Amino acid sequence: MSDIFREVDEDLRRDRMERLFKRYGGIAIAVVVVLVGSVAGYNIWTAREQSQREEATAALTAAVDAAAAGPDRGIEALSAVAARGGSDVATLARLKEAALLAGKGDRAAAVAIYDRVAADTVADTAYRDLATLLSVMHQLGSGDPAALTARLQPLSADTSPWRFSAREMEALLAARAGNTERAQTLFQQLADDASAPSGVRSRATDLAALYGKTR
Repeated sequence: MSDIFREVDEDLRRDRMERLFKRYGGIAIAVVVVLVGSVAGYNIWTAREQSQREEATAALTAAVDAAAAGPDRGIEALSAVAARGGSDVATLARLKEAALLAGKGDRAAAVAIYDRVAADTVADTAYRDLATLLSVMHQLGSGDPAALTARLQPLSADTSPWRFSAREMEALLAARAGNTERAQTLFQQLADDASAPSGVRSRATDLAALYGKTR
């Protein structure tokens, strides 16, 4: 008797599944197709992204090698890499291009590139902050001290990896603006900061003493 009930129960379940499949089977198949297609598409996209990153890195390496043969060739090659945009490689190419221009004495062109990187919201924050620091560094003797000091303020925070260089530049700008008291104070703070790099502390010690005598 139990076998009969079991067979009936199985028939009912089979009939229910058939009806459900007729009603929803098309949707289920569509979902599976979409999922499989999505996974395949993601894998293809990932492989393409990896390939593009490798190509961009190779192009940057070749451009840096070209710079070793002459700054003009390097600048041209790096500019081509940077023109691709949209990646850390392009940002690094711009920073290197600006360094070559500065090395040639074309500070205005170098500053323009540094400022472009600093304003690039797509670029990594660390690169943007570095670009700001380098832009200010190349304008220490020519730019407006107040404007440059304002740009350095976020980089002088205790959490900034560039804080020691930023504070040193702030002190130099204060001295250039004629505020030797502030310059001496900032240099002395750097000289007394055990966490500051030894080179920064050494320069700060000498300059703090120098500006201390002029007060």
